[in-house]
Amino acid sequence: MTAFPKDEDGQVLKMLYKQGVNFKEPQDLDFMVAVPDKKNGEAILKTLRSSGFTCELEQDEETEEWTCYCSITMLLNYEEIIEVQRRLDELSKPYDGYADGWGLMIY
Repeated sequence: MTAFPKDEDGQVLKMLYKQGVNFKEPQDLDFMVAVPDKKNGEAILKTLRSSGFTCELEQDEETEEWTCYCSITMLLNYEEIIEVQRRLDELSKPYDGYADGWGLMIY
């Protein structure tokens, strides 16, 4: 059994590992960036795209909250996931946005 860090990211990796996700194959991860409104969301989108991220801006119909979804194909590596979140946080901070987790669609 692989050891995972005890924080939230480590626990998600542990859950994926237990579900049989292949850690040796690159996976399509979605990183979420919470944004305060559409105007700032569009600025964040532009900044992230110019930094090489593939992103979409969406508004939740029920909560009306804005989220920028960034898709990245990468290995499920704890340190790299933490680094991507740190970078997203840094790039979105000037627009009052922040990295708000990540996920993986399991088929």
